[in-house]
Amino acid sequence: MSFNIALSGINAAQKDLNTTANNIANVNTTGFKESRAEFADVYANSIFSNSKTAVGGGVTTTQVAQQFHQGNMQSTNNALDMAISGNGFFVTSSSIDTQDFSFTRAGAFKRDENGFLVDSQGNYLQCFQVDSDGNSASVSLSTTKPVQIPDTAGSPQASQNVSMSMNLNSNSSALDPAAFDPTDSTTFNNSTAVTVYDSLGESHTLTSYFVKPENGAYTGESNWVVFYAVDGKQVNLDGAAGTYQTDTNGDGTADSTGTAQTTGGWTGAVLSFDATGAYKGSDPAVITTQQLGISGANVLSAAAEGSQQISIGFNQPTQYAESFSTTELTQDGITVGRLTNVEVGADGLISAKYSNGSTVPLARVALARFSNEQGLTQVGNTSWKASLESGEALAGEANSGVFGAIKSSYLESSNVDLTTELVDLISAQRNFQANSRTLEVNNTLQQTVLQIR
Repeated sequence: MSFNIALSGINAAQKDLNTTANNIANVNTTGFKESRAEFADVYANSIFSNSKTAVGGGVTTTQVAQQFHQGNMQSTNNALDMAISGNGFFVTSSSIDTQDFSFTRAGAFKRDENGFLVDSQGNYLQCFQVDSDGNSASVSLSTTKPVQIPDTAGSPQASQNVSMSMNLNSNSSALDPAAFDPTDSTTFNNSTAVTVYDSLGESHTLTSYFVKPENGAYTGESNWVVFYAVDGKQVNLDGAAGTYQTDTNGDGTADSTGTAQTTGGWTGAVLSFDATGAYKGSDPAVITTQQLGISGANVLSAAAEGSQQISIGFNQPTQYAESFSTTELTQDGITVGRLTNVEVGADGLISAKYSNGSTVPLARVALARFSNEQGLTQVGNTSWKASLESGEALAGEANSGVFGAIKSSYLESSNVDLTTELVDLISAQRNFQANSRTLEVNNTLQQTVLQIR
């Protein structure tokens, strides 16, 4: 019997050595969780035996239990590298349409040839679907999908509205609107420009030219004229040129009417301000240009939608004794966007940024947890599958409830403590040697018995 006891001790020591060696071998494996060999004594006792004098039957391995405590965070330069700070596992699948999930803490993801996020083994990262505001539609593993990051964003959208706000310097020199020439900067006081888009996504520059007309200021009111050009070409208004009042005799009251139309055929709009510098028109004041196609301004290519018009809204413009400044200049058109950046938030929201300035929420990283993590079944490649002992996977969003936060541009290192493992290695070696010595002593005793005559 003593031989069997010694052999069980050797087997246990060998199991301990193997477990320690595996931990040491994976000290640099991303997302690896160290294991611990757990043992129990073997004891048998019958109803007629004397338990006070019974000797144990050796040792047995009860479990090689993985330890799921947090590993260190390692910074990277890849936004698609993710680490979970806290509880939870990433969910992956071997194909796009399967529900056979694996679970991992290794967050080294990348885009495959089709734009899907995959790990080094080609397994697809599973995510919750989100709406245009980034809100999850459903938090359930059965509704998760692989996330695909497209290279382009949407289709072009022609600009229809421009919103601007500015201050016009009340001390600006008065000029003759009839002499306006966009190529001569002395014929206008100020200008500002914004990029707009046609129906094909081609960019154009819409320029606004501001002219302070002669005698356009009198008691309680001041007037300005604004002209427009697209790519330097004349663009008139959808209608007649605006009219403004002037004080020609200098008595402080309006006695004449001016037309915002130049000898070159440019028509403009009129902006009027009161004595406090506030705009006197509707808020916002909307001015619509003529059609930009061939039948109108002829500033677009023949392939673009020629009926495009742009409504220019002035949002609380002012006329103060300050230098000209633009405080708002926006438009609602977009061109085709090319992927420029991908961001992953602490809540797992994956957003793509494109060259047209749009940010598109794509999906939210799905996390899973288990009632008994040590019951998970190892399948290699730092992945596990659910089992009866682990319980069903419970899905959730990152940074909510008991689930940890996602850290983008980080990877979770192995949680192996190399110093502790080296100490355990020495201990396992000593145990192996001691049990071998027990076996050797038993062999010597057996030889002694066999030599008795």
